[in-house]
Amino acid sequence: MNRVCSIFSQLLQLFPRLEFEAAVKKHKANRHARGFHCWTQFIAMLFCHLGRAQSLREICGGLSATVGKLKHLGLEGAPCKSTLAYANQHRPWELFRTVFLELLQRCQQVARAEKKHFRFKNPLIVLDSTVIQLALSMFDWAVYQREKGAAKIHLVLEHHGLLPQFAVITEGKGSDLTVARSMKFAAGTILVFDRGYQDYKWFERLTQDKVFFVTRLRCHAHIEILKQRPIVPNGTIVRDQDVRIGSQRYRMQQTLRLIESLDPETGQSIILITNHFRLAARTLAEVYEQRWQIEVFFRALKQNLRVKTFVGTSVNAVHIQIWTALIAILLLKYLHMRSTYKWSFSNLVALLRQQLFVYRDLWAWINAPYQPPPDMQPIDSQQYSLGFT
Repeated sequence: MNRVCSIFSQLLQLFPRLEFEAAVKKHKANRHARGFHCWTQFIAMLFCHLGRAQSLREICGGLSATVGKLKHLGLEGAPCKSTLAYANQHRPWELFRTVFLELLQRCQQVARAEKKHFRFKNPLIVLDSTVIQLALSMFDWAVYQREKGAAKIHLVLEHHGLLPQFAVITEGKGSDLTVARSMKFAAGTILVFDRGYQDYKWFERLTQDKVFFVTRLRCHAHIEILKQRPIVPNGTIVRDQDVRIGSQRYRMQQTLRLIESLDPETGQSIILITNHFRLAARTLAEVYEQRWQIEVFFRALKQNLRVKTFVGTSVNAVHIQIWTALIAILLLKYLHMRSTYKWSFSNLVALLRQQLFVYRDLWAWINAPYQPPPDMQPIDSQQYSLGFT
């Protein structure tokens, strides 16, 4: 009989201990550890998300209740509430960002085998942000509005595989444009974002860096038409023009492309602006439609993982909980891509939560979740037979 450890333990095997220890050493995260290792903290926070633990009490109590099953996780025992709270407040959150980036590389290798939505070879990424409401009385650093607090996640989503590529976490007032300007994108990348990121100087910098973008045009923009492009009659593309845009304060010197597309269902028009001149107008309109995928990602993140309530109130604790949530969703994406069963994402999260400490082969369960596990080998009846005379 093939003996296996718990499903949670098999999930943790996707994080090689040598790589994790190297990241700990890099960030000096075990400094003044006093017996509470970063690996224990990581497991506790991962259990917070996958087990839907609502508080420090539920995290520590839930791990304590799994008597005899913590050895397989690399733990000597469950952490104490105060110890975990102190670690979340003081240990560098950059450690978990490094763990996230290492797991992302494994997910990208699996995603390469999946069929792409578009035929062009350019990397397609979506940029957007989401606000997480916080109580200003408890999170006094997270200033957002007069009597409200919030944190903001600025996320870069890779369209192929719908994988989060990078994130920046700021207070609620953090400017989307300021964060976007600080990011670097590889040449040839197609970047999709909404009207909140409109900045003509940034558009020029992206064009100089040979980064393509597709976004909606604001209604008050000044447009100078340079050239009319041919369109298909009675199609969904109404306009296709080479233009120069600007405002009263600043006018771009570089030529851009304006596309007006009609929604066939509602009949509403969407005016897009881009610096890509080779792709068909219909393709660029479909590219912008993929911006909705990041909204779906944010909804899945908030509905299935613990990013709306927090187990710590400091800036560091919030960063750690959000980064471990991004690690957890990457882990779930990895299982989803590797599985041969057609999971819905919410169903995968719900059933995995119930199976965390079940001793069963992870991949056999992922591929056939409703099949019973193989029966244990029958015990030889002669082994315990007693000879009576």
